[in-house]
Formats: sequence, structure tokens, C-alpha cells
Amino acid sequence: MSALVFIDTNILLDFYRVRGPESDLAILEHIDSNHDRIITSNQVEMEFKKNRPAVILATYKDLKAAEWQGLAGLPAYLAKSKQSTALKNSQKRIKTLLKTLRDRTHRILENPTGNDPVYKVVQRLFRDDTACNLSRKKDSRFRVRRLAAKRFILGYPPRKDSDTAIGDAVNWEWIVRCALDTSKDIVVVSRDSDFGVVFEGEAILNDWLRQEFHDRVSRTRSITLTTRLAEGFRAAGIRVTRKETEAEEEFLKERTTSMAGRAAAASLGFASLQASGSLGGLLKYLTRETKLPPELLGKEGDDN
Repeated sequence: MSALVFIDTNILLDFYRVRGPESDLAILEHIDSNHDRIITSNQVEMEFKKNRPAVILATYKDLKAAEWQGLAGLPAYLAKSKQSTALKNSQKRIKTLLKTLRDRTHRILENPTGNDPVYKVVQRLFRDDTACNLSRKKDSRFRVRRLAAKRFILGYPPRKDSDTAIGDAVNWEWIVRCALDTSKDIVVVSRDSDFGVVFEGEAILNDWLRQEFHDRVSRTRSITLTTRLAEGFRAAGIRVTRKETEAEEEFLKERTTSMAGRAAAASLGFASLQASGSLGGLLKYLTRETKLPPELLGKEGDDN
């Protein structure tokens, strides 16, 4: 039996972080022809559109012009060489190309519906009112939000200790609803820690979420977690090419390396913060409890 695929917001945003030729975005195109196999929501749409500009700006920093001050400091016996002249000509060419890329980035930010290939694909998904798209047109969103608020207050996953919003809980309640309505297995594609952990490259669903799914849906139905969109598509019966799979694997490899580097840098900053005596105040801020109005607890009989 083919499964339904929930694509978390971080997966969609990662398409802006992919390096290399535009062909590496090819796996994204499978979304267009398989809306009915994908679980999505207005919550995912909001998170994507809220964070898209910041992700683009973060990757845009790599387009900064190269430092050429070294040319001005060349010794006299090299300054008039053919190689020096060629470098100066290359500098002008690179500046022209970088300006073109900056202008394109500006157009992507300002008018995504006309210039952003990633945005156009996901926008078509969000606008298609399929059975598993919790859009603002569906009244069922109110019950889903009520259940999500209740589980958030109780501390149920998926959520981080520092979360101040119920977005992940909304998505989980909608996943459960879709599983009940369609009698299909579920694959959750996500690359953050809300739904589970990653051990030796393998994503493992949170224990409580697995138990809850079996209690509320069926003990004979499966739910799996993966960090790979290709794996999720295959579970849904969507054919993915080897080239598309390899491109995603290469991106994940680069992402893991990059995250390891940031973690090492962060540990140095943490030690500095601890030494400065300001660590206590930061920890208090991060662990402060969020208060929600009592009416969000839901009505008696609602089931989490």
C-alpha cells in the first residue's frame, strides 16, 4: 500500500541551500504531479513564506565580491606582467557576473511568483485544495488547532523545549487526521529534531509519537520518519531517479559537514558566554514557560 508523505517546512527551505546546477532541484518537480499524495497545511505555507527571505539572504552572502586588494600590493616587477593584466580583466568580469546574480536575487525576493522556481512549485501545492491540504478553506482547521494547543500545553511532542508556538503540534494533528481519513501509511520527511532523532544517518521517530499513532490510528498501519525526500517519495509510489537520489545525498553530506563546523564554533562561544557570567540569564530566558489562554484547552471529549 502506497503511503502519504508529509513534507516538513525545513525540507522545502533546504532547496534554497542546495549548491550546484539547477538540475539538482529536479526532485522538487515531483511535487507538482503528486499533490494528492502529499500532506500539507496552511501552517507549513506560513512557515515557508515567513522564513524564505531570511534563508535566501543567508545564502546570498556567498555572492560577495572577492577580495582583490592583493593586486594593488604586487611588487613592481610583477605589476606590469601579463598575468597581472589578465587578473585585472578577470576581476572586472567577475564583478559584472556578481551584479547580475545580485539583481536576480532581488527579483526572486521581490516577485517570487514570477522568478523563484522553488516558490512556484510549492505555491501550486498550497493552492491546490486536496483532501490532505489543511487550507484556510477547511473548517476542520479549528478542531485541529484546538487539539494542537491542548497537546502543546501538556508537553506532548512534536515540540522543542524552547518552542513558543504550536505549529508542529498542528501539523501532527493533521497527519493523524489524514491517516484516519485515508487508511494509508504515513511517511514524515523532516530534518529537525521535532519528530525524532537521527542515529548514524538513520532517522528514528519519537517513541511517544509512534505509540500515539498506533493507539489513535491503527496498530497495523505504519508511520516512518526520514530525512530524505527521495525515500518519502518512493514510499508513496513516486518514481525517483538515481541522479535525483544522489544529488540529495550529496546535499545531506555537505549539510552534515556544515552543521558539525557550526557546532564546534558554537561550543567555543558557549564557553566564552559561561566565563563572562551571562549564561544564567540566557538560560532563564530560553526556559521561560509560555502561557496560553484556557479556552485553547478544548472541549471535553477531544482526544489527543
